Amino acid sequence: MLEKMETLYFIFVRQLRSVGMNFFRYLHHTIDWSNRLIFISGPRGSGKTTLLLQHILKEFGETPRDVLYVSLDHIWFSANTLYDLGMDFVLQGGRYLFLDEVHKYHDWSREVKNLYDAFPELNIVITGSSILEIYRGEADLSRRAVHYSLPGLSFREFLSFENLLTIEPISLGELLENHVAVCSEITKSVKILPAFSDYLSHGYFPYYKEDVKTYHQRLLQTINTVLEVDLPAVKGIDYASLDKIKQLLYIIAQMVPFTPNISQLSEKIGVSRNSLLAYLRYLESAQVIQTLKPNKGKLGRLTKPEKIYLNHPNYIVAFVGRQLADKGTMRETFFCNQLKRVAEVSSSDIADFKVDHTYFFEVGGRNKGREQIMGLEHAYIAADDIELGFRDKIPLWLFGFLY
Repeated sequence: MLEKMETLYFIFVRQLRSVGMNFFRYLHHTIDWSNRLIFISGPRGSGKTTLLLQHILKEFGETPRDVLYVSLDHIWFSANTLYDLGMDFVLQGGRYLFLDEVHKYHDWSREVKNLYDAFPELNIVITGSSILEIYRGEADLSRRAVHYSLPGLSFREFLSFENLLTIEPISLGELLENHVAVCSEITKSVKILPAFSDYLSHGYFPYYKEDVKTYHQRLLQTINTVLEVDLPAVKGIDYASLDKIKQLLYIIAQMVPFTPNISQLSEKIGVSRNSLLAYLRYLESAQVIQTLKPNKGKLGRLTKPEKIYLNHPNYIVAFVGRQLADKGTMRETFFCNQLKRVAEVSSSDIADFKVDHTYFFEVGGRNKGREQIMGLEHAYIAADDIELGFRDKIPLWLFGFLY
C-alpha cells in the first residue's frame, strides 16, 4: 500500500506546485480549519479543489510531510479503499487528509465516519457536490462534520478576480444604511456598470478565465454532467427520470421567472406531482435553479414553490443568449442569487421580494418608480443602470458585495 500511496502523493505535489495564490475565494477566510472534520459542498466549477490546494500550500508548504490530498474519482480507488488509504496514512505519521470529489466514491460517508472515529489524531477535509446531504443514510455525519457551502463568485469577488477592486464584504444592514457613501467610494476607482454587465454575462464561475468565448458552452456541458453523472451517482436516478428532469429544466429555462402550475407541468412531462416536486428539489440542490418559497409558511417537500429562477444570470445567457435574455429576468435572478447567500428570501404579494421577513424589495431599471412600495416600512428599490442611489433607491450591483 505504501508504494501505491506514493503515486497519489506524487500527483498531489505536482498539483500543489501549479496552484495560483493570487486570488482566494471568500470562504477560505471564514472556514475554521482546526475542526477535525470539514465538509465543503458546492456546484461544479465553483473552485473547491483550488480552495483546498491553496490552503495546503499556504499552511504546509510545497512538500508537506504529514498532509495528503487525493481526488476520489482517481482510478486508484477502483482497486483500493478509502479506509485502507486513511489507515495507512495515519500509520505513516499522516495527520491532515484532504478528500476531493467524495461523491464519486460509493461508500464515502461510511468510510469517512469510520476513519474519523478510529483515528482521533486525523483531521479530514472533504469536498463534494452540492447535491450531497451529509445527514442522510446510515453514516450520518451531521454531528461530526462542520459544513460550508461554496457558491459561484459574487460580483465583489469577480472585481477582485479581475484585479479591478479589492474590498471586504458588506453586511445587508450596512448596505441599506450607508449605500450612498459605499457606492461613492467604489465608483471612484472602477467603472462599475461595464464590469457589472460582464459579470452578469460570464462572471459567476472562475473557469470563465480559461476562455470567455467558450464559457457558456462549457457551462452547459457542466450542467449536463451534473444531470448525467452527479444526480445518478448521488440520488440513484435512472435514465428515464433523467430525461424527465432535462425536459423540466428546458421548460423552466424558456419561461423564467416561472410561476409553476404543478398539475399542468406534471401532466406535460408525464410524471406525478410528487416526482415533479422531487425533480425541482434535485435541480435546486445542484444549484441549477433557485426557488422562492411563499411569504407565509414554509416550503415543504410537497409544497410547490411560488417562483422559479435559473440559479444565476450566466445560466440565462448560456441557455438563450445575451441578445434574447430578458433584462428584468436577469436583474431578479441576480438579486435573488446574491441575497440567498446571506439572508432568507421569499416571495411577496406587494413587492418582488421579501428578505428576512422584514425588508421589501422592488427590482427594476433606473426609472423604476416607488408607487408599488409607497407607504411600506423597510421597503427599497434595487435599480439597475445607476452608479449611485438616493434614500431608498439602491444600485442593483451593490447587492453583489454581500459575500
